[in-house]
Amino acid sequence: MTRLFGTNGIRGVVNEDMNCDLALGIGKAWGTFLKKSINRPRVAIGTDARLSNYMLKNAVSAGLLSAGCDVVDVGLVPTPTLQYTVKERDFDSGVIITASHNPPQFNGIKGVASDGTEFSKDVEEDIEKIYFEKKFNLVGWRDVGFFSTWNGSIDLYIKGILKAVDVELIKSKHFHVVLDCGNGAGSLVTPRLLKELGCKVTELYCEPDGTFPGRNSEPLPENLTELIKTVPMINADVGVAQDGDADRAIFIDEKGNYIWGDKTLALGAKYATKNRDGGIAVTPVTTSSMFDDVVKENGGEVIRTKVGSPIVARVMIEKKAVFGGEENGGLIFPEMQYCRDSAMAIAKILEIMAKENKTLSELINEIPQYEVYKTKMPCPHEKKEIVMKTLAEQTKKNSDVLKIDETDGVKLYLKNGWVLMRPSGTEPIFRVYSESKDKNTAENIALTYKKIVEDIINNT
Repeated sequence: MTRLFGTNGIRGVVNEDMNCDLALGIGKAWGTFLKKSINRPRVAIGTDARLSNYMLKNAVSAGLLSAGCDVVDVGLVPTPTLQYTVKERDFDSGVIITASHNPPQFNGIKGVASDGTEFSKDVEEDIEKIYFEKKFNLVGWRDVGFFSTWNGSIDLYIKGILKAVDVELIKSKHFHVVLDCGNGAGSLVTPRLLKELGCKVTELYCEPDGTFPGRNSEPLPENLTELIKTVPMINADVGVAQDGDADRAIFIDEKGNYIWGDKTLALGAKYATKNRDGGIAVTPVTTSSMFDDVVKENGGEVIRTKVGSPIVARVMIEKKAVFGGEENGGLIFPEMQYCRDSAMAIAKILEIMAKENKTLSELINEIPQYEVYKTKMPCPHEKKEIVMKTLAEQTKKNSDVLKIDETDGVKLYLKNGWVLMRPSGTEPIFRVYSESKDKNTAENIALTYKKIVEDIINNT
């Protein structure tokens, strides 16, 4: 169990829990870990647009250099751009300084393996062990690492996406796209990509600014009011919003409807399996049943994993999956790379619209509809394990339960839907997700099981 690394790297408030001392120590631990198996590791490092990016990048870089790693600074780039660079340029590892969708006072450190995927938990545990035990293997003065810069990452990344989609078909449609980058790292990539795809682009908040003056970095409906209003007002074909490090994309249809990530995920799964006459699609236990419906309709197979895009990506590699992702707008296209990639998702959704000659609303209306309800409650970290054990024991006695899945938390399949109860990996809370064809039923299921979890917490 990691103490620093959460679901997506290490995050914290700048100069409080996320400070230079931590970043330097993690850099030294990282370098020490890499040097165990590689004589002279090459590490790519990049940042998102946050104000503290240089501070933390320089600290991590110093730690890596002191352990004998060569560091290449690729500049301000989206997370998937850094990941693609690591994979394509044969780096031994990568570091992205980002806190994704968190508020501007936060920043973070995320690790990338040599294949471009995010670090696995065992690697993070090894780095943490070195960090906390202070067993750094620092090199002599002749062997310290060499620091250099390279500004070709964005060009490399855009070219990669253009190779993976039908550019001429997309160009033939002359799509009008309203793009909201939220002043994040996507500002340096996505406008260029859309213009290469022959789109007319109306830009909102497409200038990198670590204070996020345009909107909150999390692309939720309440933060995208201007995008939602603009798309139908100017008769655009589609609207897109990215989060701070541009690994997730949320879409707005031509009528101004916010498209939740589970529907976009199902749309991607539908056409990935349709084009390959089936195949395996991978997603966490939290994802809606609409994903299963569209995959099975095309003769495909669904594999469910624990929550976390690195877990999804590694199962995709192992099982040679044709598609995967999470219900938060993080889609993974293996023909490009095994990570959440918003720019690739945007290009693929446009390609689907072009191939099917349908609007986004028409495509979404063809996806089976389910109602999802989410809630949460406080739960101290020290109680989580016993709460999980008690919950599993109690629910096995419930006659309404058709099947139990303990992949991540406790997921109960019921006659009229399902409910998932799982502790947060980073916060002192317990989450409850439910789904049914009927909105009221989904809410009732969630609130019923929320009460059960609360009773267990209070009596533990």
